Amino acid sequence: MLKVPSLDLLVHELSRLPGIGQKTAQRLAYFILRSPDNLPESLKGALNEVQTKVQTCPGCFSVTEEHLCHYCADPGRDNQSLCVVEEPMDIMRVESSGVFRGRYHVLQGAISPLEGIQPQDLKIQELFEKIDKSLVSDTPVKEVILALDTDLEGDTTVLYLAKKLKDKGIRLTRIAHGVPIGSDIEYIDHRTLGRALENRVEI
Repeated sequence: MLKVPSLDLLVHELSRLPGIGQKTAQRLAYFILRSPDNLPESLKGALNEVQTKVQTCPGCFSVTEEHLCHYCADPGRDNQSLCVVEEPMDIMRVESSGVFRGRYHVLQGAISPLEGIQPQDLKIQELFEKIDKSLVSDTPVKEVILALDTDLEGDTTVLYLAKKLKDKGIRLTRIAHGVPIGSDIEYIDHRTLGRALENRVEI
C-alpha cells in the first residue's frame, strides 16, 4: 500500500468494484487526487444521487427513478414476448440490437451453487408468477427468450428455467451463440466454435 491512510482507503474501496484490480484502483485514486477540486464533490454527489433516487422496477426488476422503468411504462411494447436477462445492464445490450420490442425480466444474477446462489435468491419465482398471470390475460406470453451468459452459471440457470417452464405451453428459446462477425475460426475457442456448430442455420 501507499502508506498514506486516506489514499490507501480510497484505493481499497475502489478495488472492491467489479473489474477493478489493485493497479487500476491506484491509477483511479491518483487521477481523483490530481483532478480539479470539483471532481471529488461531483463524484460524491453522483453516488448520493444513485443511492437515494435509483430503485428496483416492480415490473421487470431492472432499475429506475420512476414508478416503472422506461420499458415497462412503454405501452407500445409486445406483451407476448418476454426476454429474460441476468442484470439490468443486459437490457441495454439487447436494446442496442434494435430487434427486440417485447418486455423484460431481470433475474438479478444467475444460479451458482459454488457461490451459494440458489433459485430462491433470484427473481425466478417472480418470473413464473408473471408468466402464469399473463396466461390468463388477453395478451398471454407466447415466447420466453433466455438472453443469459454462456458461462457455467448461465447454462445452469437456463437448464433450471427450461425444466420449470416446459409444461407451460409457451415457446422457450435462447439467443444463439457462436463465432462473432469478422472473427477468424483459428482464433475461436473450442466451446464457442461448438456453440456455433450447434446453432448453425440453413443457407
